[in-house]
Amino acid sequence: MTERSLRIWLSAIRPATLTAAVVPVIVGSAVAARDGRFRALPAVAALLGAVLIQIGTNLANDADDYERGADSAARQGPVRATQSGLLSTRQVRGAAWLSFAGAALPGGYLAAVGGWSIIGLGVAAIAAGLAYTGGPWPYGYHGLGDLFVFAFFGLAAVLGTYYVQTGALSGLAVAAALPVGALATAILVVNNIRDIQTDRLVGKRTLAVRLGDRGARREFAALVTAAYLVPLALWQGGGVSALVLLPWLTLPQAARLVGDVLAAQDGTRFNAALRATARLHGWYGLLFAGGLLA
Repeated sequence: MTERSLRIWLSAIRPATLTAAVVPVIVGSAVAARDGRFRALPAVAALLGAVLIQIGTNLANDADDYERGADSAARQGPVRATQSGLLSTRQVRGAAWLSFAGAALPGGYLAAVGGWSIIGLGVAAIAAGLAYTGGPWPYGYHGLGDLFVFAFFGLAAVLGTYYVQTGALSGLAVAAALPVGALATAILVVNNIRDIQTDRLVGKRTLAVRLGDRGARREFAALVTAAYLVPLALWQGGGVSALVLLPWLTLPQAARLVGDVLAAQDGTRFNAALRATARLHGWYGLLFAGGLLA
């Protein structure tokens, strides 16, 4: 593979968004470690599986949106591999299926560790990735993308990571999943606000299209705000130290980001805000995990 081909494929998998797969595993593992039940191999397998499933989802989304007309020349987002002609839909779909197949390897190990329920969770995650923009009724085109991102990149990913290490669930793990899912959803919301006009033209009725520009920007602000309220509630509720508030160190960054999203009017600013939201998710997750471990 040439250097140019490598750059094209790296762009296609959207590495800046992969924090959405990494952070839930870090936080779920931190809760397991807090309970004295951290297991390195299941944690690594969960991380590998989550990243491969997201890469597969990103690639499938690239091909599906192009074929449905959502990724046209009028789109303001970063260059898409199929839209630009850098890769064919056949190549991208093949890579998506290869990524999903790769996720089955750590998934098999996790099933041996955590039981057959893990197989069900993995199959559901892959099905959700494929059905986001593909199939006869792509739920991302019907305003359900935000809900599914919160469910799979928040609740399912954090709780699944915790479960394969401990064999159980806990209230703290559920609470820890909430801000993780909120910020993962916020990444999608920025993307969808930017694309409201072009999505509306092709009948892609994301939640941002349904809420309208102002409503979607308020949704973004609400998701970010909720992420910072959860550590405060955990601390006030007892059982964790004040160090659970470590994510508040990123509050100035979050406040600037909310202001940017509320004011953004062009694709360049939205694309910068998308990358900044992914970075915020990453730093928040690391600090939150550290606070939970303290």
